[in-house]
Amino acid sequence: MEKTSKIYVAGHRGLAGSAILRALEARGYNNVVVRTHAELDLEDGAATQQFFAQERPEVVFLAAAKVGGIHANNTYPVDFLMSNLLIEANIFRAAHACKVERLVFLGSSCIYPRDCPQPIKEEYLLTGLLESTNRPYALAKIAGVEMCWSYNRQYGTKWLAAMPTNLYGPGDNYDLNNSHVLPALVRKMHDAKVSGAEEVVLWGSGTPKREFLYVDDLADALVFLASLDDTRYSELTNPVRCPLINVGSGQDLTIRALAETIADVVGYKGTFVQDTSKPDGTMRKVMDTSKIQQLGWAPTTGLAEGIQRAYDSYLRL
Repeated sequence: MEKTSKIYVAGHRGLAGSAILRALEARGYNNVVVRTHAELDLEDGAATQQFFAQERPEVVFLAAAKVGGIHANNTYPVDFLMSNLLIEANIFRAAHACKVERLVFLGSSCIYPRDCPQPIKEEYLLTGLLESTNRPYALAKIAGVEMCWSYNRQYGTKWLAAMPTNLYGPGDNYDLNNSHVLPALVRKMHDAKVSGAEEVVLWGSGTPKREFLYVDDLADALVFLASLDDTRYSELTNPVRCPLINVGSGQDLTIRALAETIADVVGYKGTFVQDTSKPDGTMRKVMDTSKIQQLGWAPTTGLAEGIQRAYDSYLRL
């Protein structure tokens, strides 16, 4: 990936996509193409084909997706399954037709089995049952991984599937019903602080452990992977193996500890109450990131620092 390579960032207004765009611009990539949803509906196969035929990108970052937390996944399973399948299928078909050289598909750590060993290695994919609360979304993302591998095997493409852990940062969704746990807690703590509430209700038992990655660290990792030399990139996308690589911090903490960290950053001084009628989801989910670390990448943003940056961006909304 050269500085002048034509690069398409799909989903550039989302949490991950906007961070990828920032990373590319900061590193001097000057031929980046983007389209808003109003300009290009990626669920429309004909429109997607036409866009690729017109722009002919050389590198694609596929960050476009329908995303949400436990509540949203439970409420809209058809939307999460169908929207993501359509986006992936349309982009992969168009990218192949236009001979895209490098494509980085952005998945999710929920593709891995609910009860697989920890930390989660790439080879644990499809070795057990998925977490039921987000199975439709996970299946769509697994299909995206298989699309990468299938195109590599059948057509000799060099497409890579990157699996990030839980992301947060500027551009996040802070809706209390449809957001992920970290931004939801930022919103809850801030609202409680402003209103003077004495307690904040936390979903579930507070004991599940989660790993988090500041979204600009993810973007740095994806640009790092896409710009690897031919030898190392070709090894990652060798058709004899699944082109899957984890991206995370390798460290986790309980939801309760996360809430306490966010409260410290926000300045909320009240107490927490656990609503155990709400689901916990998977009890532990931490990524094995040795594969990307061996290539020379590691995150640089600590959790408290990242939450502070995320909170600062929330206050600017």
